[in-house]
Amino acid sequence: MQLQSHIISTIPIFDIGDSMEEVIQFFESTTFSHAAIMEGVQFLGVLGENDLEIYRKEQKVEDYRQNLETFFVMNDTSWLGVLETFARNEANILPVLGVDHTVLGYYDLTDVVRVFIESPFFTEPGGIIVLAKGIKDYSFSEISQIVEGSGARMIGGFISAMRNEVIQITIKVGAVDLNEVLQTFRRYNYTVLFGNRDDQFLEDLKQRSDYLDKYLNV
Repeated sequence: MQLQSHIISTIPIFDIGDSMEEVIQFFESTTFSHAAIMEGVQFLGVLGENDLEIYRKEQKVEDYRQNLETFFVMNDTSWLGVLETFARNEANILPVLGVDHTVLGYYDLTDVVRVFIESPFFTEPGGIIVLAKGIKDYSFSEISQIVEGSGARMIGGFISAMRNEVIQITIKVGAVDLNEVLQTFRRYNYTVLFGNRDDQFLEDLKQRSDYLDKYLNV
């Protein structure tokens, strides 16, 4: 999945010698969370919109050097790496650097998410299954084998949560009736947190209050 075509070069990049008035106007006129700062041709970091109340128009960007954060992505960073950087830094915009650490532009979170939801994981017909297992006990190769051994097709999957040594895996399977797949996962000691609505086993479990209590925090 290529993202380079989504690099935005029209959003301002500021120099360490610029007036803070320009940066303040940028944040006040947009909904972006950060602005990239350069010194000459080299990337220094980003200033965050969250610090807007302490910025003073009469000062220079240089005066806020200590406020700079240093997250960014390279122009060859994978789309998963880009999404991870967005999430880790609670940002909706990311500087994209070239090999010489100059700023090529930005990725906008909205654009990256749009690319993600246009991927086959979302567009291919199939069913969603959410599994849970001990973090040391799961295997993506085993998950794929279970799906394919049940006569279905694995479209994709990712780790959707991790807590208290339990990992949650969300997968999409190219099958309408998931019952055989779900029953096989249970035989391999995977807990099925979500499957298709016709799975009677899951419907029975939903009627038990201890089921929700047990997995509420998974």
